[in-house]
Amino acid sequence: MTIREAIDARHSVRRYTKRPIDGEIKKALEEEIARCNAESGLSIRLQLNDPSAVKGLWAYGSFENADNYIVLAGPDTDALFPLCGYWGERLVLFAETLGLSTCWIAGSYKKDRVRQRLCGGETLAAIISIGYAAKPGKPHRSKSSEQVTEIEGTAPDWFKAGVEAALLAPTAINQQRFRFCWKDGKATVRALSGPYSMIDVGIVQYHFEIGAERPVGIEL
Repeated sequence: MTIREAIDARHSVRRYTKRPIDGEIKKALEEEIARCNAESGLSIRLQLNDPSAVKGLWAYGSFENADNYIVLAGPDTDALFPLCGYWGERLVLFAETLGLSTCWIAGSYKKDRVRQRLCGGETLAAIISIGYAAKPGKPHRSKSSEQVTEIEGTAPDWFKAGVEAALLAPTAINQQRFRFCWKDGKATVRALSGPYSMIDVGIVQYHFEIGAERPVGIEL
């Protein structure tokens, strides 16, 4: 499976089997996390066999056997949340190619438990549950490309392909609070007001770049 194919295949999963993440799958995931940290300057880590982060919680769907998760953290800067969205989604789609399922968790988890695993100077942004799905995730309703774009003149086909890929990205409460803009021959994306929209804008940025095969700047 390619990363572009993973965009089409990925759906959020909250219920997992007890099958452990181990062997070559664990190794591949840890190596990809190391590459993401080296390129981004973030402090992403994989936490296995720890049910304490979400156990007993319910919000926007209950979790089952969510004992493994990716911790997204890094230096406390204005770019932290978009960066965690971008690099976290890279890991989400990479995990999909390994046969693993995931779910972004930005608000409903026990942050104090997770913060205990951070080092000094690190700020926690979110976690991503990860494991083998007990049942496949389902697609959700999506906005149209016209609802999430502002275009002056005629946008190129690659811009349209990027937007279509971005519309398949996970966002908080499926809010899709972002706008892709085409102006003066340049593509940009910005977050609109909404819960965790600064994480979301990094997530959709990554999807856009896979679909368009070109970079897109964020308007912070």
